[in-house]
Amino acid sequence: MEPVIIVLVILVVLVFIALIKTIQVIPQASAAIVERFGRYTRTLNAGLNIVVPFIDTIRNRIDLREQVVPFPPQPVITQDNLVVNIDTVIYYQVTDARAATYEVASYIQAIEQLTVTTLRNIIGGMDLERTLTSREEINAALRGVLDEATGKWGIRVNRVELKAIEPPTSIQDSMEKQMRADRDKRAAILTAEGTRQAAILTAEGEKQSQILRAEGEAKAAALRAEGEAQAVRTVFEAIHAGDPDQKLLSYQYLQMLPKIAEGDANKLWIVPSEIGDALKGLSGAMGNFGNLGGGGGAVPQQNKGTATGTDRRERPTID
Repeated sequence: MEPVIIVLVILVVLVFIALIKTIQVIPQASAAIVERFGRYTRTLNAGLNIVVPFIDTIRNRIDLREQVVPFPPQPVITQDNLVVNIDTVIYYQVTDARAATYEVASYIQAIEQLTVTTLRNIIGGMDLERTLTSREEINAALRGVLDEATGKWGIRVNRVELKAIEPPTSIQDSMEKQMRADRDKRAAILTAEGTRQAAILTAEGEKQSQILRAEGEAKAAALRAEGEAQAVRTVFEAIHAGDPDQKLLSYQYLQMLPKIAEGDANKLWIVPSEIGDALKGLSGAMGNFGNLGGGGGAVPQQNKGTATGTDRRERPTID
């Protein structure tokens, strides 16, 4: 009985192993390649699948989700013979599990090497400045080449990104100095423009101020002249209305003589001839008044020089 029990146990174990190998569960977004006696038979999709145990074997399980693969920095020579290190990131997705298994030995390594060679071809036709400023152009060109080459491998390249472009240290120092000089230049230009604008605004303000001041002075002078003219007209009308005679005019002139004589610079007096005639009459009137009052003698008359139009009398200068 013991050999029979051992055989039964072995058969149960074999049946259990056969069931395990017969039932294959494939996760979602995955695929499996089935080979029968070393030859491709079919591709197992997500879910529960039945295979022939000990005859069908699972060759490879492939993740169908989008994958992200960063590649280490690669030295690339630009058109102006400068070496730059470029880091790349590839976003790819397996669309055909059979082609990804049988068309290329290692599609990750193949994509990496293809990326490096394509990147060197693209960067080799650009100088350093264009390389630093044309990331989108490089990404588009690199993606187009990779997508075309990896299509037969059952792989679709969705995106290609350049993580970093690192020029040599000496070039970085030169670029920093150039950028600093450009910033200083722009700052100087902006400062000069601000100073110029401020000077223009100041000049405009002074111009407007002078114009307004001149207009105000002109209006003030006009009003002042108009007031003086009005005053002269008022005085003239008052004098004309009062009908003054020569005696009154002579008396007014005598009152103004002390003011005329003020100052050391007044050496020459100009006396109108009519004023002289009026003074004669005033002197005669004063003489007659003295005789009536019992005063002694006539008032002596001073010699005067009489011109045709005016009398000139000179005041002695006191040193």
